[in-house]
Amino acid sequence: MNTEMLGVIVQVVLMIALSYPLGKYIAKVYKGEKTWLDFMKPLEKLMFRLSGINPDEEMSWKQFLKAMLTVNLLWFVWGILLLVCQGVLPLNPDGNIGQTFHQAFNTSISFMVNCNLQHYSGESGLTYFTQLFVVMLFQFITAATGMAVMAGIMKALAAKSTKTIGNFWHYLVLSCTRILLPLSLVVGLFLITQGVPMGFNGKANITTMEGSKQMVSQGPAAAIVAIKQLGTNGGGFFGANSAHPLENPTYLTNMVECLAILLIPMAMTFAFGFYINRKKLGYTIFGVMLFAVLVGISVNVYQESHGNPRIEQMGIAQHHGSMEGKEVRFGAAATGLWSVATTATSNGSVNGMHDSMMPLSGMVEMLNMQINCWFGGVGVGWMNYFTFLIIAVFISGLMVGRTPEFLCKKVEAREMKIASIIALIHPLIILTGTALATYFFIHAPEFVAKEGGWLNNPGYHGMGEMFYEFTSSAANNGSGFEGLGDNTPFWNISTGIVMIIGRYLPIIGQVAIAGLLAGKQYVPESSGTLKTDTGTFGVMTFVVIVIVAALSFFPAQALSTIAEHLSL
Repeated sequence: MNTEMLGVIVQVVLMIALSYPLGKYIAKVYKGEKTWLDFMKPLEKLMFRLSGINPDEEMSWKQFLKAMLTVNLLWFVWGILLLVCQGVLPLNPDGNIGQTFHQAFNTSISFMVNCNLQHYSGESGLTYFTQLFVVMLFQFITAATGMAVMAGIMKALAAKSTKTIGNFWHYLVLSCTRILLPLSLVVGLFLITQGVPMGFNGKANITTMEGSKQMVSQGPAAAIVAIKQLGTNGGGFFGANSAHPLENPTYLTNMVECLAILLIPMAMTFAFGFYINRKKLGYTIFGVMLFAVLVGISVNVYQESHGNPRIEQMGIAQHHGSMEGKEVRFGAAATGLWSVATTATSNGSVNGMHDSMMPLSGMVEMLNMQINCWFGGVGVGWMNYFTFLIIAVFISGLMVGRTPEFLCKKVEAREMKIASIIALIHPLIILTGTALATYFFIHAPEFVAKEGGWLNNPGYHGMGEMFYEFTSSAANNGSGFEGLGDNTPFWNISTGIVMIIGRYLPIIGQVAIAGLLAGKQYVPESSGTLKTDTGTFGVMTFVVIVIVAALSFFPAQALSTIAEHLSL
């Protein structure tokens, strides 16, 4: 076994091994049990006192959603104002100018919804002030928002019968102070020891090995990189993201960052089982998700490690795999692993260029985001799986002739309608956006173009670039096939709308389902109760996800990634 394959295996094993104890700890945090970080209580109480919030006040599911949506709207306005005015704000040693309104609209939405789609280059598009008070701030609070919503849903599902699902503000603060902040401090300090910059000086004037001069950007990168990975955010401090040597200097930092991407999403799946005292159900869900991710890792690592057949036909050996767009510091296999880790979550960071990867690798990346529940973003990935779980329970109940039940609550028409709408919204906004972009590319390119054009690769790959952009936006991922000239009013506004719909409508529906189930009568389990914590039901859920989610996108995949693969 070569060292690249060994590195992939070690990273996967570490992810699984660390996620279990972290999941147990997360469950304790949300249940209010004693943990080693209880010394944070005075700080938390001070924040609640200053804001006039009673963290012990229970909320109905409607009040919970109202609090979440209201504060997100305020953050959105805050982000736009700072991004437009950043040129005259402090901490701008490089003199970067403010963003246009349509770009600020897109950037603020992108970081507000945990997507981090970047229609700008990191070090030249933002100042240190906006990197800290828009980007890093949002990376904490939007990740915590997804975790807080999952905590509310877990509380609703754990109760026998209740009208409340906890307090949004309480869960939001706990997610930051007890989970995201401590882990970010550990990862951030490690990155500093490995050479990731952490300061506020402007560009450094460096003499290269060839003797020429080069201006190298720096800044408070280590702090932002840590939370971008742990919170499944993904926005790059530098334009090249985690392929940049100052953002990801060594193979060791690459391993730690890749591990950080999947750590909390994996742990949240275990946390669900611990929270509701049904560990076997948590293991079953984790097993289904892990199986799908391992299949994706196997495909992408194989594809990238074996190179491009067209180059082989030219008689050129590819001993190190397909290295176009890859970092020689990491190798093709590590980029194959990263590409699955980042698209199986809503992270969006890259340590190589997805646009340069093999067509089947691109297909796996898009399928991960189109299915959007293989671990997914912190909190919201499990919630998307919860949607398909409800559909699978309903279908299974009909198949055996019983009223469908989940966690001793009847799943009826109202819950099924909401779950079906959520499941169909995702393909609707992706395919509609792609169809519109394709139409304009063919019939009115000047409507969306900027000077020099907006699509570098026509044909199958060009179709894939547009398809990927809307897929990434809808899944709140943020990565891209970077062949698009995407900083135009069309792309900024259209993807912004898709990001809003892709983030909030599913959350509203999922909280509503949990709230409705929580208020229903508890039905004790009997010999005829459908078991949802078995391997058989896990397979059933996997099949439902593939049929409902993956097959919705097969025609578009056939016209892009699959056709490109067959043309090689």
